[in-house]
Amino acid sequence: MEDEVFEAEIMPESGNYVLNITLAATFSVSIIFLMLGTSIGQILGEKSVEETSQNWWEVPLQERSSMTNLGFEEGRSVLPVKGTYEVLTYTEHFIEVELPLSEEDAGFPEDDLMHVAIWRPNVPDGVKVPVIMSIHPYYDFGGEGMPGVGEDSNPNTIPDRGVGKWIYDNFISHGYALAQASTFGTGQSTHCQDVKGLGEQIGIQAVVDWLGKQNWTNGNVGLMGKSYAGTTNWEAAQNPSEHLKTIVPISGSIGVQEMFYRNGSSEFRALGYDAAYWAATSDLTTDELRVCQDDLQGPLNPFTTHLWAHYGGAEWNDYWDERRHLPDVLANYKGSVYLVWGMQDWNVDPYHAFPTYQLMRDAGIPARGIMGQWAHNYPDQPSTHENATSPGFGAEAYPEMSRMDWAIDLFWWFEYWLKGNGVMPELHVQMQRHDGRWHVEDTWPPEDMYWEEITLDQATSTGSAVSATSSVTVTIPASENDRFISGLPTLHLSASTGLCDGGQIFATMYDATENLRIGHATMDVRYRDGGYEAKTVVPLTTYNMQMEFNPMDVLVPAGNEIRIELTETGMDYLPSPCAAIGMQVNLDSSSTLSLPLIDRDEETAPEWFEVPNWWDVEE
Repeated sequence: MEDEVFEAEIMPESGNYVLNITLAATFSVSIIFLMLGTSIGQILGEKSVEETSQNWWEVPLQERSSMTNLGFEEGRSVLPVKGTYEVLTYTEHFIEVELPLSEEDAGFPEDDLMHVAIWRPNVPDGVKVPVIMSIHPYYDFGGEGMPGVGEDSNPNTIPDRGVGKWIYDNFISHGYALAQASTFGTGQSTHCQDVKGLGEQIGIQAVVDWLGKQNWTNGNVGLMGKSYAGTTNWEAAQNPSEHLKTIVPISGSIGVQEMFYRNGSSEFRALGYDAAYWAATSDLTTDELRVCQDDLQGPLNPFTTHLWAHYGGAEWNDYWDERRHLPDVLANYKGSVYLVWGMQDWNVDPYHAFPTYQLMRDAGIPARGIMGQWAHNYPDQPSTHENATSPGFGAEAYPEMSRMDWAIDLFWWFEYWLKGNGVMPELHVQMQRHDGRWHVEDTWPPEDMYWEEITLDQATSTGSAVSATSSVTVTIPASENDRFISGLPTLHLSASTGLCDGGQIFATMYDATENLRIGHATMDVRYRDGGYEAKTVVPLTTYNMQMEFNPMDVLVPAGNEIRIELTETGMDYLPSPCAAIGMQVNLDSSSTLSLPLIDRDEETAPEWFEVPNWWDVEE
């Protein structure tokens, strides 16, 4: 499943709970700075106040590596300066939502209410604060203690360990409120669970609007979350409240069909995803009599799409289209986006992030991105990142992949977009190459990217049939120059069907000299032009399959060959219904591999930057 269970820790509810406001510096140093009339918030690593007058959170990327007081021992990134506000006891609220008739509960109708818990800073009278909200279905779910099922997870009245506790610990003391809400049909929210559908979208948007209208807020709301809690960010931005100013989707899918299908190839989990979501949030009580109308057709769509897409199996209802979030965001959203993704995320693949980033910029949406070689994680989780031990799946990028300056980066973003403080953060992409090095680009793929096109008659190969029992290997000659692949490579492959009206190709790319996996692509021939519209397939016919690899930021050194292995399926994808018969591939001038390349001097290019080296800190 895309989603993870957000565990939470019991947090103090007392209004007298005071956040520690002392700096991780000695008392004597603090006195010296105070005597010099310097704000504590201006301590920038080893830089003196004479050298800079910027806010501490506006430190450029190239200077972050020298910053101190980043709390490397905390396990996640922290702000180097503590705020001054105490945290008030949380409050709970039920928000009434008006739903269209098409979204009403088909099983056990009741009032449509969204439940939200709020933690506010204890600010002086008249001071208004923005809100950072996380919303997902995983609060207070489980088996009600039933044998073999287990206890419920923590409710949304306890800061969760994904976003909630991190915001609680770092941001509330600086004048931000934290809100945690349950989507419809989960936690204490009523109605039925319309997984990522219109009803869920309306409920999320209603909570945002309600928060922005409270008299203690400054009217600005931001959303943040990972996985399902990241998808809800896109849902909020589809038909957004005017109070939604920024979203921080972390590996949050841009659509349900987009999540489970790549160029038409279906993941295994697609077949049971709707039922799995229902089961994951089921309490096995009378609450489960709540049934959304889409729940009656949702479980069928993956089967009809996989088996009969070329006969309309994906289009017999609007289930997929209703859950395609990005088009509405591009058309309607007026706020900003801070996009976070793992380039080795096999849960919600990085093709959700690109070309989405540039599409947002083209639509006039201010966007910033941070993409490392981690999996389905946050950028600042070294204890999790260290588990990336498999070559070709992130191991080469550790420990540099862990960004212990991420709290600073995000604080700057929130200060500007939710409070209007300081200068606008640069709109760029921070990208980590597979070997661990970080570079910053105005966009990604970079604007100065160019293509190297290699027809497969220049390659050496073995085999020509791709099926459940056969595969093909293609070896691309080495180049005299480094190949810095930065983008989405394509493989336009001439392939012929057998005695079956379908077929599939899974391509895995390797640095052949190092025998290191560096990327992959997959395609169902029914979707040979890419996208989500299937076409008919005729047996014994040749087609041009326009395959696109997942986003790659990889260095293949000069002198190293590239190997591509073509199989019928791979990793977590289903075999094609025609797998036993397979396809024939034409490894000649009719098939072309295109590599998106950039040139960056390994020593002097200004795009390179160093990250804080938390791994060298003595314990």
